Amino acid sequence: MKTPALLLPAAFLAASALPTMAAGQDKTPAYTPLRPVSECLRPDRVNEWYVIDTTTVIARAGPDRYVIKLQAKCPQLGIGQSLRFRPNRANQAAGMGAMCGEAGETVASRDQPPCAVQSIARIDKAQFDALGSKSKKHGTQP
Repeated sequence: MKTPALLLPAAFLAASALPTMAAGQDKTPAYTPLRPVSECLRPDRVNEWYVIDTTTVIARAGPDRYVIKLQAKCPQLGIGQSLRFRPNRANQAAGMGAMCGEAGETVASRDQPPCAVQSIARIDKAQFDALGSKSKKHGTQP
């Protein structure tokens, strides 16, 4: 039995649209961690932080400054003047404790369950100060 000539182009178009449709369904951007690891945020060195909005936090760790983007909105972040930066289990087990913008890293506070980190990037003092002036909440670590 021969396939009608009209069905072949339709089948080709449907098959070529599948990868495009599948790519459109995945809304989670890929992780692009900081490298080298020595450039990553060390939670044990954070001495100042600001919650800019429900998906953005900035932190200063000594002379280094970072912007942390979260995967979803975290409206209660920073309430109670507390913020906890948690590296993923692999970095904890390796003894590094660094946060580079990898899967499994979180930021949390007393009234907010852990919020997954999407990315971490280094910023300069001017960027940090400009973002900090727009912050909703801030605090210092002991």
